[in-house]
Amino acid sequence: MKNINLKKTKGQLAKLSTVLILLFAFTVLQSCTTKYKFSTSSVVPAAEGSVTVKKDNNSNYIINLHVKRLADPKRLDPAKEIYIVWMETEQNGRKNIGQLKTASGMFSSALKSSLKTVSSFKPTGFFITAENDPNIQYPGGQIVLSTGSL
Repeated sequence: MKNINLKKTKGQLAKLSTVLILLFAFTVLQSCTTKYKFSTSSVVPAAEGSVTVKKDNNSNYIINLHVKRLADPKRLDPAKEIYIVWMETEQNGRKNIGQLKTASGMFSSALKSSLKTVSSFKPTGFFITAENDPNIQYPGGQIVLSTGSL
């Protein structure tokens, strides 16, 4: 019969566990979320927000946008009807990814807006314009917020 050295076996298991934990951590870091912050706006200076982007298992991009204190577009000069969120992409240009509505919460009077969507295009930046038509294909209104220099 063979003698099993328990100390040696425990040491090997500890090393294997460490390798597995590091491999798992590396995998998690590869699927990290990218966060974009909106720059301070001269149009609506109180507004602030961010966008998080995470790649899913189908190689799509899950986009979560949150903005607070974004004034009603009818209060802008010139007044507009809605806000449109645009996504910048490397190969496919600018895409209208949805309408952004501003509302106050049940327990707070602070204006809050959010948008959750999925895209097959890899985003490189985001911006919000004030528009009159939610179905436009190209931005035509005033840029209210952006995550970078446009």
